[in-house]
Parts: sequence; C-alpha cells; structure tokens
Amino acid sequence: MDLKEESEEMDCKQPVPIEVFASRSTLHGISHMFSYQRICVKRCLWIMFFLGSLGFLICVCVDRVQFYFEYPHVTKLDEVLISTMIFPTVTFCNLNSFRFSRVTRNDLYHAGELLALLNGYEIRDTHLVEESVLETLKVKADFHNFRPRPFNMREFYDRTGHDIKDMLLSCRYRGAECSAEDFSV
Repeated sequence: MDLKEESEEMDCKQPVPIEVFASRSTLHGISHMFSYQRICVKRCLWIMFFLGSLGFLICVCVDRVQFYFEYPHVTKLDEVLISTMIFPTVTFCNLNSFRFSRVTRNDLYHAGELLALLNGYEIRDTHLVEESVLETLKVKADFHNFRPRPFNMREFYDRTGHDIKDMLLSCRYRGAECSAEDFSV
C-alpha cells in the first residue's frame, strides 16, 4: 500500500465537517448557522432565532406537561326550578348490543362476522369464549346443509335488542311508581 492510498483511507474515516452536514440538511436555518463564511451578523441572527425558537418550544412543552399532571376538570351545573315538569328523558345504554340467546343460525350466517363471532363461517377466538356459550355457538354455526333465508338488519336488532321491561328494575318519579310503559323507543 503506498502513501497516497493510505492517506485516502484515513480521509474516509474522518467525520464530515459540520458545515458539509449543515449545507445538505433539510432542517430549516441550520445551513445559515454553520456556513463556510466567518462569523457575521446574518449568522448570529440565525443562531439567536434558532435558540429562541428552541427555548420557546421547550417552555411550551414544559407548560403543557405540567398542565397535564394537574388533572384539571371542569364541571358546569345549571339548575332550573320549574313548578310542573314532564317526565324526563332518560337514556339506557347497554354495552351488549344484542342478546346472544335470541341470535339464530340465519343471523350468524349473514352477520356472524359483523358481530365478531365468526371469521368467515368459522368460530373465531374459541379460547376466549365460555364453554356453555361455545357449545351453543358451535351448534348455531354449523352451516352444513343449511339454507339461508333473507336477512333484515332492522328486524335483527328489534328481535335481539334489549327490552326495557327486562332492564328496568324499579322506577319512581315524583314519589309515584313508573313502569316500562312510561318509556318509549
């Protein structure tokens, strides 16, 4: 190996000067801060603006993190007194959108994947299902020699959805008993 090759090999191992990196970087303003020129007013201004922006970013981030750890909450309550009030609007939400006991084989055939019970026409995630439910699901998901009937999603939700009569345990309004008939869908 001659002296020229050895010096070229050593040059390749040396880090690239910051000026070369800055001139090729897409970070806005860095090429103005680390330029080949000697120190000038333009370079000093770019450094001041960059450091100022970085300081402002850090201050805003610290402020937002502190605000997050304060766990602020706002509760607004408006109370209105009225002599005669009609029966209030009440919403019952059930996390289960349908009753599994009312789901038929035809429902599973058409909407089993939508209900996250089937993957295609096979039971998905059998290890997550209770044994009693899994046995019922296996029977309902057996589509051999099955002839599907037309499917109506509205009829499905009306039939398998929850009924207020099953969910309402007791109700009193202004001291009087109320029942499921006082509620409407």
